Amino acid sequence: MYLDTVTTPSRDVYAHMIAAINPRPIAWVSTLSPSGVTNLAPFSFFNGITARPPALLFCPSNKRDGTKKDTLRNIEARGEFVVNVVSYDLAERMNATSAEFEYEVSEFERCGLTPASSSKLSVPRVAEARAAFECRLKEIVRVGEGPGAGNVVIGLIVALHLADKVLGPDGQIDAAKLDTIGRMGGQTYARTRERFGLERP
Repeated sequence: MYLDTVTTPSRDVYAHMIAAINPRPIAWVSTLSPSGVTNLAPFSFFNGITARPPALLFCPSNKRDGTKKDTLRNIEARGEFVVNVVSYDLAERMNATSAEFEYEVSEFERCGLTPASSSKLSVPRVAEARAAFECRLKEIVRVGEGPGAGNVVIGLIVALHLADKVLGPDGQIDAAKLDTIGRMGGQTYARTRERFGLERP
């Protein structure tokens, strides 16, 4: 099979991209509107960038009508956000926050989640999340225009929260205890329970 991504409809390209690029970690991003209403939404185009300085990125696409998603609007207004890590036990509530609520409707309240104070930001994190990254906005890179176009949000990590229960005896994160999920194609998710090791050459 061969696809010319220039002539193939973007919806078909997207379907193949999310099916082939997987499992994708999920950035469960909490923000505050200018008036102080909490917002929470998941994004699966997400990863770390560097540890010096600590930085990550996630990519909210535009809505179907070409306008910005609430998360992006809030980050542009406040310049800060928190990326919460999604463990298996939070999968259903994470999925519930992906619904298209009206602007300034709190997904925390609608989906039964607890906002917890961040240490350096005004934006709250998800109290139930086993790990969370407090981030200050470094840059937004626009990729494309209109419906489906992307926005690369780069954040500098200013604080990291880890639940004690995810740490092993060595003080490092135990992957089994963190129990993250990943996004596959369509509506499918993966659970990171099966692992193997390889020694680097």
